[in-house]
Amino acid sequence: MLTNLPHIDPERCTGCGFCISVCPDHTLALVAGCAQVRGESCMACGHCQAACPTRAIEIEGLQVDLGFHHIDEKEGWLAPGSGDAAQLVQLLRSRRSVRSYREKPVPLSLLMDLVKIGTTAPSGTNSQTWTFTLLPNRQEVVRLGALTAAFFHRLNKKAASPLWRLAARICAGDSLGRYYRRHYQTVRQGLADWDEAGEDHLFHGAPAAILVGGGEQASCPAEDALLATGNILIGAHALGLSTCLIGFVVEAMRHDCRIGKNLGIGAAEKIYAVIAVGYGRESYQRPAGRKKAVVRCLQGAENGDSARQE
Repeated sequence: MLTNLPHIDPERCTGCGFCISVCPDHTLALVAGCAQVRGESCMACGHCQAACPTRAIEIEGLQVDLGFHHIDEKEGWLAPGSGDAAQLVQLLRSRRSVRSYREKPVPLSLLMDLVKIGTTAPSGTNSQTWTFTLLPNRQEVVRLGALTAAFFHRLNKKAASPLWRLAARICAGDSLGRYYRRHYQTVRQGLADWDEAGEDHLFHGAPAAILVGGGEQASCPAEDALLATGNILIGAHALGLSTCLIGFVVEAMRHDCRIGKNLGIGAAEKIYAVIAVGYGRESYQRPAGRKKAVVRCLQGAENGDSARQE
């Protein structure tokens, strides 16, 4: 059954066929010199709407103007090669994971703009089923921190027991043992600092957070959520904010469904990224270096040549 159907204005349609050439579902066809819906499926990608030179196509449920609060959105499509690649790379390299924040609160309107930036990411089969849970103040961030700390208190108690580690190794591999060797002491100290001195080594004092999730109905919900997360990280830097991904919270929520339930997150929804958001105390003089990437270039395989790797 078709949803989010394209609506075509026959008065505006010139029969150019641009919409048909870009439709991945082959939903449209030219009939008597006018585009019409003829296919049996539509992923509501919006390609036809974006390609139409006369604005003859509209798709119900798709926002063309996202309605940013802090960004003057520019109309028009940037063709490949028309953007400033040097400035883009500078922006990408200037983003840092910040672990020290001011107490200054983040306006809810800014957090909403970050969500809208996140929704411009691609998603598998254009499902766009990602979810965004906002913790707009320090109180909510601390509440999630306390729920996460409670989980790791329980995990550390098990990991400290040789019997628990042995039982886990027999039944479920060496995951508990690896945790004990790699993280137990660091988490133990972090929990002590949290309980005794109120030191926040988890969110680093951030005044807000965004949880990015996805539903089971998506074809690849984890990838969708992480692509949206990447957009949010870059967008935050451009808007004067700092961010940091908090993996320990994701891990806690993966193993303890009560945390998500406490936040009003449904059982069918998984959280794939937790982003601390705020005004960072840190500043830098230049971009940081990057490790050399492993790059494989597969060429000439039909001639028996091996892959070249650097």
